Amino acid sequence: MEYNIIQNKEKHRFETTVDGHTGFIIYQTYPGGIAYVHTEVPPELEGRGIASALAKYVLEYARANNLKVKPLCPYVHAYMKRHPEYNDLL
Repeated sequence: MEYNIIQNKEKHRFETTVDGHTGFIIYQTYPGGIAYVHTEVPPELEGRGIASALAKYVLEYARANNLKVKPLCPYVHAYMKRHPEYNDLL
């Protein structure tokens, strides 16, 4: 399933809202890169692949913007281990 993921610059996160609930990945920027700090998906949305969709989106965002990635969030770190095609972002 595809989700409408947006960058909420005010809250420093990428987010998607489904059925009135919002899942997100919080980020911090640094010169030449972006650190993904925390992923959160409300219990009402668990099991729908939202965290994976968010992780893929933020990594593609980093690639499109020529940013290095610091996967400080355990979920993003695990996602990158399962998807070595993103190792060039490290």
